[in-house]
Amino acid sequence: MPEKQTLERARRDERQGKAPSTQAGEFVREEIHHIREGKHGAASAKQAIAIGLSKARRAGVKLRPPAKGRVSEKTRRSAASAYRKGQRGIPTSPKRSQARSKALRREGRAHSLGLSASRGAGLNCNKDGVRAASCRGVALFPSLNLARSLLVIRRAPARPRAQRQELHRAAEFGWT
Repeated sequence: MPEKQTLERARRDERQGKAPSTQAGEFVREEIHHIREGKHGAASAKQAIAIGLSKARRAGVKLRPPAKGRVSEKTRRSAASAYRKGQRGIPTSPKRSQARSKALRREGRAHSLGLSASRGAGLNCNKDGVRAASCRGVALFPSLNLARSLLVIRRAPARPRAQRQELHRAAEFGWT
């Protein structure tokens, strides 16, 4: 189920007369954000875009399914089904919505590092030059054994001089 803010942004785009692909872009943006924050994984950026477009169609965005020959028949059928469901205006049942969320959570998180946020985003997690596992992505790899992940957690990251100076200034003022 798309977030309320995403639906509002898409509706605002529709009122402003923007193209359906622009409206759908809000859903794709939300999906990539979910992957970045670790809500679920995705095999590739392409999969995140596909999930976002499907959500948009089901939410009622008038984004037509792709033309014959452009994508596989299975993809076209799936898009057509999502489009029809969205145009009917009947909300998704809670049971189906939960099943979809569970399936996405089962998706591996290892691939989602390709969609990870910028390196600078981890700076908010620093404490005395050591970054927590959750800030660095170690938590995204459940298959790593505990000993190895502890070694990675304790290792201070190499930083450019400007970043080190910024951290020292922040420590002086008690911002960390």
